[in-house]
Amino acid sequence: MTRKLQAGRRAPKSGKTASVVVFLHGYGADGADLLGLADPLAPHLPDTLFVAPDAPEPCAGNPFGRQWFSIPWLDGSSDAEAAAGLDLAVADLNGFLDDLLEETGVTPSKMAIVGFSQGTMMALHTVPRRARPLAGIVAFSGRLLQPERLAAEAISKPPVLLLHGDADPMVPFADMALAADALVAAGFETYAHVMKGTGHGIAPDGLSVALAFLQDCLEKA
Repeated sequence: MTRKLQAGRRAPKSGKTASVVVFLHGYGADGADLLGLADPLAPHLPDTLFVAPDAPEPCAGNPFGRQWFSIPWLDGSSDAEAAAGLDLAVADLNGFLDDLLEETGVTPSKMAIVGFSQGTMMALHTVPRRARPLAGIVAFSGRLLQPERLAAEAISKPPVLLLHGDADPMVPFADMALAADALVAAGFETYAHVMKGTGHGIAPDGLSVALAFLQDCLEKA
């Protein structure tokens, strides 16, 4: 049985939902941490509903935040616990996305995912294994889990935009190239943007590139 995810929302500025953007937050944060990104994006995507779910578990490393799955080198969990947590979280996220599609009546081609850090890991692991492709994935400051499995297990291949700060102390900048190599090898339309001088965060230039990508993905579908 999947766990029901709680989520914050920002309604479309036009009052009409023609597309959906789902924000997936990082380890130790919650949905509200990313929902504020809707403010600069909404004027340019007036028919878009923005949704930011909270991850399903309390964060072992931060009692005030949430986690999609445990991270052994941060919270002392085992590799087996992390793997089991990932599997559960994937089922939770798929259930959440399915319910959201049904509720809004939009097609998968009108739903995009914006992930940050652990949220990016969830997006890059979950979305390619869904039966029908979503509009696209914006992947900030994360990594592709189990890249060696992607080509064999990818069912749908939405376009992917990778963004990473070259001064990131949390998730190595080199992980962006590793993800790009695996995505390209698996046949994904893949783009990348380096946020120069940026640590583990989202810089204004990165958000501008993400907006252009979202406009293209959501408006051409």
